[in-house]
Amino acid sequence: MTMTTPAAHPRDPLHGITLEAILNQLVQKHGWREMARRIPIRCFMFNPTVKSSLTFLRKNLWAREKVEGWFISEFPGSGVEAPAPMKAAEIPKPKLK
Repeated sequence: MTMTTPAAHPRDPLHGITLEAILNQLVQKHGWREMARRIPIRCFMFNPTVKSSLTFLRKNLWAREKVEGWFISEFPGSGVEAPAPMKAAEIPKPKLK
């Protein structure tokens, strides 16, 4: 699967790339196991699907930023460094309603 490169945007390297496309590219290149190792969130660790991951990432900006940062770092010259793998103590507790 080849992703076409959208027109560059000076301030947003992800301009024109959907979150779904980002997830699909990372899953294709690294697989769910590596994604769960680097960003240990339940939607990557237990019965992972793109749909469940999209739902979680859209509701949790901190996790989405980790995924987007990792995606940007896959391209040389992007100027953005990959996020370090999170430790269990760094994972925010879920908000109860």
